Amino acid sequence: MTTSEKNKFIYDFTEGNKDLKNLLGGKGANLAEMTKLGLNIPPGFTITTEACLIYFREPEKVMKELEPSVMKNLKALEESSGKKFGDMKNPLLVSVRSGAPMSMPGMMDTVLNLGLNNQSVLGLAEQTENPRFAYDSYRRFIQMFGDVVMAIGAEKFERILTKYKRLIGRDAQDTDLKVTDLQKIIADYKALYEKEIGSAFPQDPLKQLFLAIDAVFKSWNNRRAITYRRINNIPNFGTAVNIQVMVFGNKGENSATGVVFTRDPSTGENKKFGEYLTNAQGEDVVAGIRTPKKLEVMEEEFPTIYTQLLDTMDRLEKHYRDMQDIEFTIEDGKLNILQTRNGKRTPSAAVKIAVDMVKEGLITKEEAIMSLDPNKVSKLLFKSIDESAIVHVLAHSINASPGAVSGIAIFDPDTAEELANQGENEIILCRPQTKPEDVHGLYASSGVLTQFGGKTSHAAVVARGMGKPAIVGASDIEIDEENKEFRVGEMVIHEGDYITIDGTTGKVIEGIVPLIEPEIKDEFLELLQIADEIKTLGVRANADTPLDALKALEFGAEGIGLCRTEHMFMAQDRLPTVQNMILARTKEVRQDALNKILPWQKQDFYEIFKIMEGRPVTIRLLDPPLHEFLPELSLVQLERQELKMTNALSKSLLNTSPLDEEIKKKNKVISLIRSLSEENPMMGLRGCRLGIVWPEINEMQVKAIFQAACELKLQGINVMPEVMIPLVGMLSELQYVKAQLMQVALETINEYDVELDYKFGTMIEIPRAALTADEIAIEAEFFSFGTNDLTQMTYGFSRDDAEGKFLPVYLNKEILEDNPFEILDQEGVGQLMKMAIKLGKKARPDLKTGICGEHGGEPSSIKFSHDIGLDYVSCSPFRIPVARIAAAQAVIENKKE
Repeated sequence: MTTSEKNKFIYDFTEGNKDLKNLLGGKGANLAEMTKLGLNIPPGFTITTEACLIYFREPEKVMKELEPSVMKNLKALEESSGKKFGDMKNPLLVSVRSGAPMSMPGMMDTVLNLGLNNQSVLGLAEQTENPRFAYDSYRRFIQMFGDVVMAIGAEKFERILTKYKRLIGRDAQDTDLKVTDLQKIIADYKALYEKEIGSAFPQDPLKQLFLAIDAVFKSWNNRRAITYRRINNIPNFGTAVNIQVMVFGNKGENSATGVVFTRDPSTGENKKFGEYLTNAQGEDVVAGIRTPKKLEVMEEEFPTIYTQLLDTMDRLEKHYRDMQDIEFTIEDGKLNILQTRNGKRTPSAAVKIAVDMVKEGLITKEEAIMSLDPNKVSKLLFKSIDESAIVHVLAHSINASPGAVSGIAIFDPDTAEELANQGENEIILCRPQTKPEDVHGLYASSGVLTQFGGKTSHAAVVARGMGKPAIVGASDIEIDEENKEFRVGEMVIHEGDYITIDGTTGKVIEGIVPLIEPEIKDEFLELLQIADEIKTLGVRANADTPLDALKALEFGAEGIGLCRTEHMFMAQDRLPTVQNMILARTKEVRQDALNKILPWQKQDFYEIFKIMEGRPVTIRLLDPPLHEFLPELSLVQLERQELKMTNALSKSLLNTSPLDEEIKKKNKVISLIRSLSEENPMMGLRGCRLGIVWPEINEMQVKAIFQAACELKLQGINVMPEVMIPLVGMLSELQYVKAQLMQVALETINEYDVELDYKFGTMIEIPRAALTADEIAIEAEFFSFGTNDLTQMTYGFSRDDAEGKFLPVYLNKEILEDNPFEILDQEGVGQLMKMAIKLGKKARPDLKTGICGEHGGEPSSIKFSHDIGLDYVSCSPFRIPVARIAAAQAVIENKKE
């Protein structure tokens, strides 16, 4: 490594600009940009992110080879400031700050006042004629250096500081400490340092500097920074290091430090917002150790500076064309700008700022769309936990359906329904896992928590469809149905106790927690309209009920991309008939049950078609294994045992056996459940295979679909049904099932004597179907990629098992960058999709293609869907606004590329 122009690892603030953010980090690039704008920026230089990345490969070599360039740039700072680094009488002090390309507030490290030692602190006191300022700066430096550079816990320094403040008075502040107090604190700090490190506090400023640079590089890989990057999907850019001449807000009452925002970061209102402290340094504002003053107070306290600051805020917002978060220091009545960056804001503020800036002519519509984080926009649709609340997190598990809710823990669905009927509307259903027969309890509850399962489990899918918060697979929690309680370690939550679940983050929290209500304002609707003007990708909804369909239209769905017919079987009044159908031993008995189910299915389709008038509705025929609709084997065995015991008692006392027939029925049920049991049910008798083995089920469903469609057509309502045959892996499967169902469809259409626009297609969820898509497309008029199952089968993962057992380990060890069930695996699953589209359209040019797995609502997966030429994505109704924005962003990003 060299510091030649080809490999330039240090840039003076006069050399860079905002476009070099990836190289200089956000802080360094913006300091250089503001220097060029002529603002009052303390001089400095930046060590690049490239140097940081090389440092992690060869730390000693990098530090050695950086030294000459650091010394050269340090010399330039001495010349521009008129001070000398390490001088006893006129010392140059610097700050050493991290600066990643993407904002990571508080995640990495900073050292202020570097360059002070036992001698220069005397010179600083004499030069400024302010001994208190000099010793306060030295005290701060030792504390920050000890904490950040040498990893001595900050709390150890704080205990010493608190001790001396308490000697003055219970409510004493840092500013109440006298010079003698500060000198004693410094002596104790140095004693602590020597005890912890085994050597005296370093007096050589150059040693201090290079140790600090080393520490800032290392902070890129500290635990909190790694966690923040993982949560926010920030790449491994490395951090830059900014070395800047210190300016001091702690020189006295004519000095101050603060942070301002060009607009209100909470509401987005076009009103300047900020806080500051007099006689303080920057960390005092951030740490909250003193109550800051509102920006408006500055107009009285520093009127000239106030005007200058407002002018600077306006100038920077117009220059960066975004709301700015600005750090400043006033030193002896002179304003210095230390940082600007695009300000963090709440989701509602982000929407308002984007729309307002378009109206003000400050940004374009495309820039407004690109300024948003689609995932954060979704928070506008759900309640969320107040971030300022102090909470006791009991467990952290799979975030299956977003939103937060507080309620009483209830452990069985019947009790949940009963309480809801009595007016209780704060219920969280807690189950080991949910089954179809629990659905009445899910409807009655405000949220659901399960010990087992993944994001495709019954609880997760149903909760998302209903827009209710859900956490699944909470393996740290042990749910005891019999005693109606759950345990987390030593903590026991009894039925009726309040808990809070946050389905957005996966946190289970003790007690009631303050929640923030969702805000859907006019600006949000305006922004969605802008997105619709830009996007080309269709956005449909996964909707299984008329209520889902209404919600989908409310959020702007262009149709239904997945209607799962099995969810229509889960109503409590229908499930016994469905179970009778499954348990039937003859075709005649099964058909009798299907004849009862037909009008229910028809009415459901009728209502959904009517709501979605003129829009396509893709209906997936029955897909899951039939055992999912049956009671648990252990439960039936227990019921049989109870019957036997009662029967035996009756026989011994009355010499009769009144329950023989009931016991025989239970035996038959047990026998059938066992016969339907499979080693791997997700790859067993389900989907199109079920339609081939038991064709009368699919025939009933198709008859219901086309009867409903034809009746609406006779009423003048346009209907566009699309029948999707699931789990097809071979052309022969599709040919067999389609021929059988086309006959039913045509007979029904002829019976009603109407013309109907309809399609038959398939779900691409088996790798073989993707590999032979040109054959499949001979019969399929559309492909819908079921990426949940396609991911399972491509990876060979059982999703519920993987998410509960080893995926967290894979993610923690970085074997996987992302959970492939949440973010589409573009290199594997994505390549199968591309292949299927290419082959399919070659065989059938007008083939319609979409995606209906969980990935249909995830922004990076939506962009990939746009890139490979899908016609639409389909997602939960509550993810539709996210998908509309992400689809628009995909168009804009492609134009840039």
